[in-house]
Order: sequence, then structure tokens, then C-alpha cells
Amino acid sequence: MGLMAQGHSVDDYLEVIYFLAFPVGEYAPALKGRHAVAARVAEMLGVSRASAGEMIKRLEADGLLTRGPRKELVLTPAGREASERVIRRHRLIERLLTDFMGYGPAECHEHADLLGDTFTDDMIDRIEERLGRPERCPHGWPIDPTFEHEENSELVSLAELGPGEHATIVRLAEHDGSLLHWFYDHGLDPGTAIEVEAAEPEVGQLLVLVDGAGQTITDKAAAGLFVRPQG
Repeated sequence: MGLMAQGHSVDDYLEVIYFLAFPVGEYAPALKGRHAVAARVAEMLGVSRASAGEMIKRLEADGLLTRGPRKELVLTPAGREASERVIRRHRLIERLLTDFMGYGPAECHEHADLLGDTFTDDMIDRIEERLGRPERCPHGWPIDPTFEHEENSELVSLAELGPGEHATIVRLAEHDGSLLHWFYDHGLDPGTAIEVEAAEPEVGQLLVLVDGAGQTITDKAAAGLFVRPQG
């Protein structure tokens, strides 16, 4: 798994493609027509389309990806298994870093990316056992992929809510490290109550109440906050 493209490993690509293949909220193809395509993968990883295309070809050659009828990227059974293993390992390492080593929830994501290849599957199993089999990573993403997929249908992005709607933050998008730090710097942790006061599409932002305090959130940030609406 050490293959790199502009600083990104196979694991990074598998994580992003998995995220797009099993979407939440506004990322859902049924809602927005989005699919796991090379351009979207390149955008999320911050690399050129040429670099993304090169890595995707390698993943196809390794039998981890194939193409759908609209040229979208489809994980093969082997690719899905590999992605789920990568994601489980990443999320458990994040828990290890926060629960036992004192790292903050934003910085643990970056360190987990660097440490992924240093842990064997047996080590990850032992870490999970020692951690008491946690349900979620520090950013709210389930460790168990089956539970993750079941919960996806219950969540939306904050960007999909209208004025006056209330919700609880459940997960934070992880693909943008700077944005992840911004979430925590502004008190947007999993479990936080949030209410949309007003939408200002002309300037690309929402006015929200976070635990009762007013705050402005850009559309980009709102799209990366996955919430459970309150009835």
C-alpha cells in the first residue's frame, strides 16, 4: 500500500472513493447526481486530474476498481473489502491517538494517515479490543461499515436544512484537514446542537445557532457537517 501520487497513497484514494460510493446527505447521487468519478476524487484530494487518473488506472489494474455505465468508479468486491479494512484501521488509530496518547481530534486524523501502514491487521484487532470496541472515530464515523451504511440514510448535510430547522451534528467530513481543524476551532463537534437561522445563498453561507450562539458557516463547511435532523 505504499504507492504514492503527489503525496497521496493507495489508502487515501480508497478512502475517498469509498466515501463517494456510499454517500451521506448532499453527496448522494440520487439527490445531486454525483458519482465517484476521477474529477471528484482529484478535487477532494487536492491533486490534478492527471495524477488522479494515473492512480485510478493502477487501482483498476489491481482489480480494486472497475467502471460503471456512466464511467463512474465502482469498487469491486476486493476493492470494497480493501477500503473497509483501510477505513477501520484509520478510525481505530484515531481513537488510539486521542484516547491513549492525548492528541486532539483534528490532529489525530493527520497522524493516523501517516501511521496506517505501520500497523498489521492483528495489531488493529488488539487495539480495538484494548479500546473497548468503540463505536465511532473521534469525528463521529462508525467503526463498523454495516452500521455506517444503515445510518447514512438517517443523516443529511447541514447544507440541506432550511431556516428554523434543528439538528445534532453526528459526523464531520475528514477529507479536508484545514476544514476539520476549523470545525473544532468553532465548537462544531459531534453531538453539538445546531439550528439554521437563515440562508444567504448570494454569499454562499448560512447563519446558524451553535448551542445558542450565533455563527456564520460557509456552504463548503455546511456540506461537510453531517447531522441528524430533529423532528
